[in-house]
Amino acid sequence: MVPERLRLVIEECAPLAERFSSAGHRLYLVGGTVRDAIAGRPGEIDESLDEVDFDLTTEALPDEIERLLSGWADALWTQGKRFGTIGGAKGARRYEVTTHRAEAYSPDSRKPEVRFGSDIRTDLSRRDFTVNAMALRVDGGVPELIDPFDGLGDLMSAHRLRTPLDPAVSFSDDPLRMLRAARFLAGYGLAPETELREAVVAMHDRLSIVSAERVRDELNKLVELPDPEAGLWFVVETGLADEFLPELPGLALEQDPIHRHKDVLAHTIAVVGKTAPDRILRLAALLHDIGKPRTRAYGPGGVSFHHHDVVGARMAQRRLVALKYSGAEVEEITRLVELHLRFHTYKMGWTDAAVRRYANDAGPLLDRLNALTRADCTTRDARRVRELEQRMDELEERLAELREREALEAIRPELDGAQVMAHLGVAPGPVVGRALAALLEVRLNDGLLGEEEAYRRLEEWWREQPESTG
Repeated sequence: MVPERLRLVIEECAPLAERFSSAGHRLYLVGGTVRDAIAGRPGEIDESLDEVDFDLTTEALPDEIERLLSGWADALWTQGKRFGTIGGAKGARRYEVTTHRAEAYSPDSRKPEVRFGSDIRTDLSRRDFTVNAMALRVDGGVPELIDPFDGLGDLMSAHRLRTPLDPAVSFSDDPLRMLRAARFLAGYGLAPETELREAVVAMHDRLSIVSAERVRDELNKLVELPDPEAGLWFVVETGLADEFLPELPGLALEQDPIHRHKDVLAHTIAVVGKTAPDRILRLAALLHDIGKPRTRAYGPGGVSFHHHDVVGARMAQRRLVALKYSGAEVEEITRLVELHLRFHTYKMGWTDAAVRRYANDAGPLLDRLNALTRADCTTRDARRVRELEQRMDELEERLAELREREALEAIRPELDGAQVMAHLGVAPGPVVGRALAALLEVRLNDGLLGEEEAYRRLEEWWREQPESTG
């Protein structure tokens, strides 16, 4: 029986397949669309095709692909033509058709050398893993699965990750495949073939020729999986992390060599696994303790990591910038790292002012910060877990109360700059900024006071300023 998702895929490809067939060309659907149509995707299996783009391959050369698409697609793009790829859009669907090819990296190059071919099996042999080396011929009457390396068996029964060719050859073609292996291990519950793991251990330094942007994008895909833990362990144990995130294996230290507490690396990966698959939150979880090795100290009470939150935030910023994350992403992730210990002073009790400051400092990251704090508790001590959960529940209840009463999400002075200038009779300048900062302090300390009281507090502040006496 044909899976419903696979039937839908075949139907979507039929009009384009007919064009290629009429021109005497074969057309094959390849890649993740085939794999996931047969076996489903990580997480929930979505039977719809709303977010699916189609990758296809053919023996037709790029000029012929362009000719066939131009008479059918609503829009066309040819940026990848020199690599054999022509793209087109039909309605909301995107199609990319590529001439059969083989590509390989030279030892010191980041860009593939492309050669076109005419054989689908040769094309499939150059793909990353056997589970991706399957093709569905869609130009004939009855779709035919081409699976020369038993990718279907690896995916559905053996549950193993292999490369079609020798893994050293595959990883030389594109070293990013070594990092991609981590995603497939975690995403599909596969185990790496011994030869694959050994090749990654031997060749992990080849990842250094891959652009930071490609590494970043692959890391994002890994941390956004429902459960990325197996993949994270793989990148550490094979040495891959040394090439793009050396701070991670650096966490493999014991918190207390005398009492042999859980090492920070195991804790970190567990925290990542406990958070929701939100990229910003997951990356903050991955980096939240990277300051510990630099701040570890020993004293009468055992080991300590004072200020590892602040040190870790600076380290996280440097690493994220090196991986070419956007400025907004760097700011959000490092802020979460910097604030991840803030909650733990709550055991001493917080005033409403302290709760406001916590919310104000977190800003739009408040929910993520609370989620990170909850996930950061990985102890097996049930009593400690209950205590933390109770304290967090209490804090979130207080936040909800203040949110309802005081518009907590947007804490700002009760007067704006125009009101300050009009009331004090001053022109735009630094004094206005200082006045607003003082009013924000009033807002944080005392909550909403009303406009009349805000003006009184402004006058009180103004009397203490040298400018007020002119």
